[in-house]
Amino acid sequence: SMQEFDIIVLGTGLKECILSGLMSVSGKKVLHIDRNPYYGGESASISPLEEVYRKFQVPGPAKSLGRGRDWNVDLIPKFLLASGQLVKMLVYTEVTRYLDFKVIEGSYVYKAGKIHKVPSTEAEALSSDLMGMFDKRRFRKLLVFILNFEEGDPRTHQDIDPNRTSMRELFRRFDLGPDIMEFTGHALALYRNDDYLDQPCVQTIRRIKLYTESLARYNCSPYLYPLYGLGELPQGFARLSAVHGGTYILNRGVEDIVLDKGKVVAVKSEGAVFRCKQLICDPSYVPNRVKKVGRVIRVICFLNHPIKNTHDANSCQIIIPQAQVHRKSDIYVCMVSYTHNVSSSGMYVAMVSTTVETNDPEKEIFVSRSYDATTHFETECEDIKDMYRRMTGSEFIFGDLRRDCDDDEDED
Repeated sequence: SMQEFDIIVLGTGLKECILSGLMSVSGKKVLHIDRNPYYGGESASISPLEEVYRKFQVPGPAKSLGRGRDWNVDLIPKFLLASGQLVKMLVYTEVTRYLDFKVIEGSYVYKAGKIHKVPSTEAEALSSDLMGMFDKRRFRKLLVFILNFEEGDPRTHQDIDPNRTSMRELFRRFDLGPDIMEFTGHALALYRNDDYLDQPCVQTIRRIKLYTESLARYNCSPYLYPLYGLGELPQGFARLSAVHGGTYILNRGVEDIVLDKGKVVAVKSEGAVFRCKQLICDPSYVPNRVKKVGRVIRVICFLNHPIKNTHDANSCQIIIPQAQVHRKSDIYVCMVSYTHNVSSSGMYVAMVSTTVETNDPEKEIFVSRSYDATTHFETECEDIKDMYRRMTGSEFIFGDLRRDCDDDEDED
């Protein structure tokens, strides 16, 4: 018997689960298959701890790490920007009901051998030793300009064309030197390298506005992180899909993607054939259609103490700008702990990630792009919106997803 679906999704990574959730909500009949026995694909949270050691073929874990089942270890570390697109998607789809978030306690940047807190208040900015007295005044002028900047209102542009003026020129206009440029570009705009300097400044302005809006929500940092680890995110969207009639099958192999005149018509899986009009998959299901454009290296560290010079934070992000360590791209450190139910009592998990530096990573179109080294989800959300547009022919607008439940509420 052949079953018919509008959309088949292969892999339960975050992007795949968000898209299957969105498509199910919009009334499509969705089948979701994963060869793994767990949700999340390459960005799963692995539990118990023994499973993490098995996955990386390392002997252990040591007894001192406590109970294995208290651990949920993310394979790909990320934080959510509080005003970012992923949080908007979670709110609009109401997937927030399946998740609990905590604010990350601090954001730090590495400079001249020391860790410095990224200022989150005016008082912190004034006392910060990231910049000198005069720099602080000039930096404040730049920040005021950015916060008042409205793309549609030329009166706020102070005689610059944001689409033509480069960020380098904008820094120059405010008389800001390399220290401030590094801090602003890497710790606030969250760029991994310095390419942005010669691109239109409007992109950087948008990123800094997003950072400051996110920071304004909770004040200690602009980042959020889900209790029990990032693996909760794909599972939340999977539940959304299931509530709207989506079908999920884990631990099931896929032998073949069936094409007819170059168009996907079905998927063969363990002897069964499932027909579909459209297919979404992560890169691992179509190795012959993807090209490697770079590699990310990640190190997972289990600690029995917080990171020093972070005021004993239970969670933090540290950005090490590339120039500080003579590299071409930044190094990110994300730390979470037992307070997020991802490790046993008193233990901390720090993740270090950066791009492996190769000479010439080819630029290519991906099936869905692999996860990059940034420690926030904005790049993934752009990819999700791009795939949504390619599949439905229309833009994904956050407002469209509001449930049609207003009528019912009036009757209560």
